[in-house]
Amino acid sequence: MKHVFFIYNPRSGKKTIVAKVTWIIDQLTKAGYDVTVRPTQSRGDATETAARICSESDTHDYEFILCSGGDGTLNEVISGVMRCENKLPVAYIPAGSTNDFAHSLNIPDKADAALRSILEGSYFPVDIGTFNDKYFTYIAAFGAFTEVPYETSQQQKNILGHAAYLLEAMKHIKNIQSYNLTVTYNGNTITDDFVLGMISNTAYVGGLLSMNDFSLDDGMYEVTLIRTPSNPIELHEILSSLLNISQDIDTEHVLYFKTSDIVIKCNSDTELKWTIDGESGGDQREVHIHNNRKAINFITSR
Repeated sequence: MKHVFFIYNPRSGKKTIVAKVTWIIDQLTKAGYDVTVRPTQSRGDATETAARICSESDTHDYEFILCSGGDGTLNEVISGVMRCENKLPVAYIPAGSTNDFAHSLNIPDKADAALRSILEGSYFPVDIGTFNDKYFTYIAAFGAFTEVPYETSQQQKNILGHAAYLLEAMKHIKNIQSYNLTVTYNGNTITDDFVLGMISNTAYVGGLLSMNDFSLDDGMYEVTLIRTPSNPIELHEILSSLLNISQDIDTEHVLYFKTSDIVIKCNSDTELKWTIDGESGGDQREVHIHNNRKAINFITSR
């Protein structure tokens, strides 16, 4: 008998996954799996559970961990797996409000299609990031507008497209803060004033198209740093460039490069407020971000 451990967050997104749990278990059972299920109980529960399952996998012979929830829940499961020497493969049924990483893997939004892609899929190794002593799956970001993709409603996105982000971003202009940073990467050191930074491995951020030339298994991150604008016109140009960064990079205002390792240090007493996979990454004076190439196998039919 094959074994799978199913971790799901009953509070993710619109809580639609709860109605699908019995069906998912039934389909896995029909496919020959013995299923153990755990709904997450609190923040961090998925991390502790995934770490325990990986450490016990020799005893219980689990073939993979199935995760269902939003990007934050997936981040917790990945963090638990990364703690262990025996890293079990991960399968993912997205059930959040944005599901950026699932879209990058071409995992369908609907549970039935996502489960079918798992049962018919194969292993695909994916890069996982280290953020000081934490882990992240697809993005670490700081500064202005990092909350905009997650605060823009899906209805606005559907109707207005990229203009929806511009409208939401304008609400946050008065709160923009500039940071003097020293950035070290690929043997280079740059000191400048920045208002936004993204270290990403994804095609989407909050549903926003970001990069076309990314790869989930090349060991590299796409880094986007936005220099501090001097006036509102420059700010509008920066926002427009950010929405089309893979097509027309504004090199005067936007610093864009690829790297597997980067250190970002704040040169003042002010700490940077970071976002990791859409969740809080805490306030940090200095961060060291490293790409762990092909660290975890995902099961997908992409």
